[in-house]
Amino acid sequence: MSYKIIGDSCLDLTEELKKDSRFQMIPLTLQVDDTQVIDDETFDQKSFLRLVKASPNCPRTACPSPETFKRAYECPEDDVYVITLSSHLSGTYNSAALAKQLYEEEHGPKNIKVIDSWSASAGELNIALYIAELCECGMEFQEVCEKAEAFKSQMKTYFVLESLDTLRKNGRLTGLQAFFATTLNIKPVMGATEGVIIKEDQARGFHKALTKMCDYAKKNIKDSQEKTAVIAHCNNPEGALTVKEELLKRAPFKRVVITDTAGVATVYANDGGVILAC
Repeated sequence: MSYKIIGDSCLDLTEELKKDSRFQMIPLTLQVDDTQVIDDETFDQKSFLRLVKASPNCPRTACPSPETFKRAYECPEDDVYVITLSSHLSGTYNSAALAKQLYEEEHGPKNIKVIDSWSASAGELNIALYIAELCECGMEFQEVCEKAEAFKSQMKTYFVLESLDTLRKNGRLTGLQAFFATTLNIKPVMGATEGVIIKEDQARGFHKALTKMCDYAKKNIKDSQEKTAVIAHCNNPEGALTVKEELLKRAPFKRVVITDTAGVATVYANDGGVILAC
């Protein structure tokens, strides 16, 4: 059976996967003050980061319309898998799910599975890679759906922020907290539990925070040699390589994939942020 994997634009594909016709991205819209940016192949990360840094306000995101997803479902492939941002972060999941209903009302039943990733960026890509593996093995649609849901429930996502500017702008840090964190070079180690962002720990210095993130990953993963780890970074390839090296010191993985963040993940991670999903 032929298949297509559709993601919102927080599914941070590698450059190789962007050329793969089995993957399709549905862009969100980003807004910084009066400037709107479409998170598609035209997204310029460095220009966007300059806009964000210059603004006193937190950037905002707007999810794609159900109609945009519905058009994507009108593809010739038999099986369609849709992976979205955590529904706790965006309305994208609801938009994609409504699009499935609208499609089937107009065209009749089709194998369309909409997955709330409970994650973002590296987490979405990890789910996509897992689904692609199952499809390449010739697995039937329903079994792929069941295994993908189980996979997402077991997967953990972590991230470390180089800059606390976004947390300050969106009110998650008071000015005083941000001041002391910046002055003392304290970096939070964040995680996600069923899509809800939580603070796992903190460390003084970015490198120490990255290694602590890898400690958490090692503690919470089983059978790592059978799994893929995905690392996404926002303008920080050195940080991503550090995480790869530290992770492999702690556990063997089937493979480690590194990718750059597109627009939505850049909003959340900000300049220098590193995200890990495994």
